[in-house]
Formats: sequence, C-alpha cells, structure tokens
Amino acid sequence: MIKNIIFDFGDIFINLDKKRFALEMRLLGISEENKEVKFVLDQYEMGLISTEEIAKFFVVKNNISPEKFMKAWNSILLDFPLQRLAFLKELFKSKKYRLFLLSNTNDLHISWIQKNWGQKLYQEFKDCYEKFYLSHEIHFRKPNLDIYQFVLQQNNLLASETLFIDDTKVNTDAASTLGIHVWNLKPGTEDVTELYTKKADLF
Repeated sequence: MIKNIIFDFGDIFINLDKKRFALEMRLLGISEENKEVKFVLDQYEMGLISTEEIAKFFVVKNNISPEKFMKAWNSILLDFPLQRLAFLKELFKSKKYRLFLLSNTNDLHISWIQKNWGQKLYQEFKDCYEKFYLSHEIHFRKPNLDIYQFVLQQNNLLASETLFIDDTKVNTDAASTLGIHVWNLKPGTEDVTELYTKKADLF
C-alpha cells in the first residue's frame, strides 16, 4: 500500500523543452556529450560549484557573453499547467499520503521559476510537500542511489510503501533497485493528473 509519493519536477509539473535546450547550447558551441562539460554540469546540479563559476566556465571556454549563456540555459523551461497544481493540492488536502519533491534542479533554473511564476504561486506549489528536495541544495543528484537512500532515511520511509514518479527512465530504474515503486511517466502521452488511472494497481 502506497503511503508516500516522491515527485520529480521537470516534465512532471513544469513542462520542459529538452530538444530546444540542446539546440541552444549547441549554437553556443556547448555539447553535453563532452566529458568536461558533463562533469561541470553535474557539479553545478549538485551545488558543488556556484552559478558565477559555471557561467564563467562557459563564457571563457566558448567566448560568449553571460547573457547569452543565461538565455540558453533557461530555454529548457516552459509553462506550468495549473490543472497539475490543482491535482497536487487535492492530494495534499486528502492527507492520504506523505508528499515529497525530489528534483535535479540548479540555482539558475529555480531562480527563473520563482521569478516567472511569482512568489505566491511558487509558495503554493512548495507548500504541498512535506519536504522539497533540490539537488543543488542537498548535494546529491539522480540517478545516483545515495539520493534515494537519503530521502528514505531522512524521512523514515519504507521503499515498499513509496512511489517515485519521474520522466527519466534511468532515474526510475535506479530507484526501483531499492524496492521503491516507480512510474516512468512519458511526457506528451501521460500526465501526472492521471496517477490513479495509470498506477491503479498501487492504490
């Protein structure tokens, strides 16, 4: 029986344009396949280097302006369909489950979201969760197993009573090795609001 639900953020609640992001970065000469670039991105996502440091890295390495980098970096972020917030609020009000957010989110992206949404909407969203875990604040990132173990241990959760929802298969695959129930949600064809339909066997 599910007692705890852990949600990802991007493409679960806020829509993302990963193809556009990759294109915008390529136009600046930045390839996510480059080992050095990938290492820096992972470090930034875990909050191990600052926004100023990552911006300087790409500005110097690719001879671009900080403004161009920031614009390309945030190009991945799209809209937040409010029916998803309404669904989340109903889950919260039901008090049937302990709700958590667990996201690979960096400082630049969360700052953009807070500004774009406005503090009121952002706080409404955040208040639905018992804990709001962003990778750059806790210094772990998915799909590394330690991030899931951290959430389970910090909150005394049993994996067998926990559902993790994420759009990235490598993330849900990792969580499932710990005995956590998972839903690898497919953006564009599935929506988090369909939870009770798509995972009816768990409820």
